[in-house]
Amino acid sequence: MSKGYKITKIVILSIVVLLAVLAVTLFTASGAQKKAKYLDPWKRDYAEQFEDPRLQLIAHGLLAANSHNLQPWKIQLDRQNPLAFYLYTDNERLALESDPLARQTLVSQGTFLEYMRVAGEQLGYPPEIVLFPDGEYDEQHLSESMERKPVAKITLSKANLQSNPLYEFMFLPDTNRMAYQPDEITPAQIRKLNKTNTDQELILSILNDKADIEKFGAYGVEGTDIETGLRRMNDESARIFRSNEYQKNKYRFGFSFEGQGTTGLKKHLLQGLITIIPFLNNEEASTKLAVQAAQTAADHTPAYALILSKDNSRTSQVKAGMLYSRLILTAHEEGLVMQPLSQVLEEYPEMREPYSRIHREYAAGGETIQFLIRLGRSTQETPLSMRRNAVDLISE
Repeated sequence: MSKGYKITKIVILSIVVLLAVLAVTLFTASGAQKKAKYLDPWKRDYAEQFEDPRLQLIAHGLLAANSHNLQPWKIQLDRQNPLAFYLYTDNERLALESDPLARQTLVSQGTFLEYMRVAGEQLGYPPEIVLFPDGEYDEQHLSESMERKPVAKITLSKANLQSNPLYEFMFLPDTNRMAYQPDEITPAQIRKLNKTNTDQELILSILNDKADIEKFGAYGVEGTDIETGLRRMNDESARIFRSNEYQKNKYRFGFSFEGQGTTGLKKHLLQGLITIIPFLNNEEASTKLAVQAAQTAADHTPAYALILSKDNSRTSQVKAGMLYSRLILTAHEEGLVMQPLSQVLEEYPEMREPYSRIHREYAAGGETIQFLIRLGRSTQETPLSMRRNAVDLISE
C-alpha cells in the first residue's frame, strides 16, 4: 500500500470524524434529543386530563390562531359558580411596536372564544358568551383597563353531546405561509365559507378576481418590506424568537423555524447553527428571506378573503376574531388553508400610506379591515406551533 494512499485515507477518515462531531454538536445545541412538550396541547387527549370542564374548553381555546403567537389570554375562574369563568387580555403579552393599538390582540381574544365555543358544543358544555360584561376598555388607560375589565364572561351549561363537524379541524395548524396550488376556489366552497358570517356588523368577502389577487399580493409584499425594514419591529420579533428546543420548551410561545415550514434535519441544523453562532440570524438576512417569502406567497395564491367590521370597537374586533376561527375551521373542512397578512393592516406611522390606500380601495364605506387572508390549497404541510399549558392561563 502506497504512502500517498494511506495519507488520503487518513484525510478522508478525519473529515468523516470531523463532520460527525459537527453534526452531533449541532444537534445537541438544537436540543434534538428533547421531547417537544410545547406540542402537548395539540394532542387529541390533552384536555382529558382535566376534570373541570372549564379547563377542558380552555385547553381547546389555546389552539386558536393569535397575533405573534403571544397567546395573550388570561383566565379567571368564578369561585362561586363552577361552570363560569372570565377571559381577560393579558396586558403583559402585547406587541407594542407592531400592534400599538392592540387591535390584533383583541382579535386574538375572539379566535380563542370561538374555539372554546366549538369545543363546548362537542363536549356537551355549550358556552354562553357575554362580551365585555363590565363595558369596553378605557382607551386612555388601556393596560390598566385590560387588567380590570374582562373581554368575556363564559358560562357553561350541561347538555347532551352534540357533534360539531368543525371540531376535528381544531387540531390542524391554523396558518400556512407556503405557496398554494393554482386550483381556483370553487363557487360551492365560496358559498360555504360565506355562510360562516352570521353577524350583521361584519362583512366577509371572498375575492378571486385576477386584479384583486394582484393587488392583495402587492400589499402583502409591500407591508412585509416596510415592517422588516424597521429596526424596532425586527427587535420585537427577535425577542420572541425561539432558536432551539430548550427555549421552545421553556417559553412555549413566540416564533420559531417551524413557522416557515422548516422541519426534520434541516430544522435541527439551523437551530444548532443559530444557537452556536447567533449572528448568523442577522437582520439583513432575515429581512431578505421574509420579503422573498412574501413574494413567493403572492405569486401562488388563488384567492383572498377580507373580514371587515362596520366600526372598529373592541367588541367588533373580538367578533372579527370569532369569525376568523369559524372561517379557518370551515376552510380546513373544505381541504383549504389560510394565512392572514397582518402587516399592511398595522397601525403605526410607517404603514399609514398603504393602510389608508387599501381602506380606500376595499372599505370605502368607512369600515375597518380586520383581516386580509390568503386562501387556497396547500402544497406543503405546515408544522404545529408552540402552545403553553392550559393551567398557565389561569390567574388568581
